[in-house]
Amino acid sequence: MPNDGRPGDGVFDEGSRAERRRATHFDRTRRPHMAETTDWPVMPHHAVAEAEVAMAQETLSAIVDGSTGKGDVLSVAELAGVVAAKRTDELIPLIHPTALTQLLVNAVPDRAASAVRIRAEVTAVGPVGVEMEALTAASVAALTVYDMIRDIEPGASVRAVRLMYSTAGDYEPWQRPAAPAEASRAPKGARVAGRITPTFPRGGQPYGPGPRKRNP
Repeated sequence: MPNDGRPGDGVFDEGSRAERRRATHFDRTRRPHMAETTDWPVMPHHAVAEAEVAMAQETLSAIVDGSTGKGDVLSVAELAGVVAAKRTDELIPLIHPTALTQLLVNAVPDRAASAVRIRAEVTAVGPVGVEMEALTAASVAALTVYDMIRDIEPGASVRAVRLMYSTAGDYEPWQRPAAPAEASRAPKGARVAGRITPTFPRGGQPYGPGPRKRNP
């Protein structure tokens, strides 16, 4: 019976062997493991992620007026995002624990979009980036908004969870290209929760495959 190269079969073609040697999250038998980061350089990392919860104007008004029956929706969502970011390594199995030095979560009502917009910014110093921490914060904050309004509007939608910006040390940053609908600035009076004052300029892990380039 021909071998199909599944884990434990013990037979792989040369291409698979080369791929296994390059893989950071699999061993030689294709079993998952955390990447070895002992020799990775320590540097500042910074990442920004966003999400939004779309809803009816009446529901958004209830959030702004504090009449949802569940208290301050935006503050609870911001705190939920802060807690989630600090526990990302417990939720996603191959992520390294990271000592965060800055963590900001903003939940802002947007009348024009009929949505609550969420923005999470995370900073740390270490060998790995903090993109997943930022995405986790934005995701859980959005889910918390939904939980707080689901009795009023179960059809509300969590959407547009995405990385917006990422840098690492003096490497060239990655930034999501702005779409026409995203060109407008965020509303004034943004709410902030979970601030931890940084002791260095912002930085973070570049996003996407390919070599990283240093700034000139």
